Amino acid sequence: MTAGPAPARRVLVVEDDPTVAEVVTGYLARAGYEVEHAHDGLLALEAFASLRPQLVVLDLMLPGLDGLEVCRRLRACQGPPVPVVMLTARGAEADRILGLELGADDYMTKPFSPRELVLRVASVLRRAEAPPPSAASAVLRAGDIVASPGARQAQRGGRELALTVREFDLLAFLLRNPGRVFSREELLRHVWGWDFGDVSTVTVHVRRLREKIEDDPAVPKLISTVWSAGYRFDPPEDEAGRKDLQP
Repeated sequence: MTAGPAPARRVLVVEDDPTVAEVVTGYLARAGYEVEHAHDGLLALEAFASLRPQLVVLDLMLPGLDGLEVCRRLRACQGPPVPVVMLTARGAEADRILGLELGADDYMTKPFSPRELVLRVASVLRRAEAPPPSAASAVLRAGDIVASPGARQAQRGGRELALTVREFDLLAFLLRNPGRVFSREELLRHVWGWDFGDVSTVTVHVRRLREKIEDDPAVPKLISTVWSAGYRFDPPEDEAGRKDLQP
């Protein structure tokens, strides 16, 4: 007896412009997703609570409750974080960076290619849902930081860390590659799977990850900035002054 087809993954599109919403929902539906649409922030939160989609496509410029506040409330919900792909107006760099700081996993700037949006959605979902290769699924440890790629969970000092999809991927990559310096372009390629893109995305995610794993994010000791080169993960030292990194 053969298994039936996998259920379609549900995507919630939050967009108040009816033309944009029609195009986005149409392309996603033709790509095989089950698509729901909300035209303002409050309806988006209601739909999210009742539908529990696998991903949210979120416009920032919404009537009433704007997209930034919607993103903030989505990140405050209990349960595994749901990936968010933001839609931003061209030139609204401050809003885009703030959205990333609030936990959005990806963004696209209007006007955008609907086909590229479908590819971005697929990329984010693939990283969020695909089980890691067996060789990469071993628990990763550095001092009191523990990350389990198989369960996509991380802790520090026994306390669970609330990490987005990209934040977890970044942490796991750094844990696997201690002491090595990676440029923002290299991190964009290894962690996001992009050969091109805005490297400020990496900067924002490093900042957010520092806020969650560093004792003092303003004076980071774990994720160091190597000026003009990139970032390096330095495992914490044990009581004897040795780097405490366990397989």
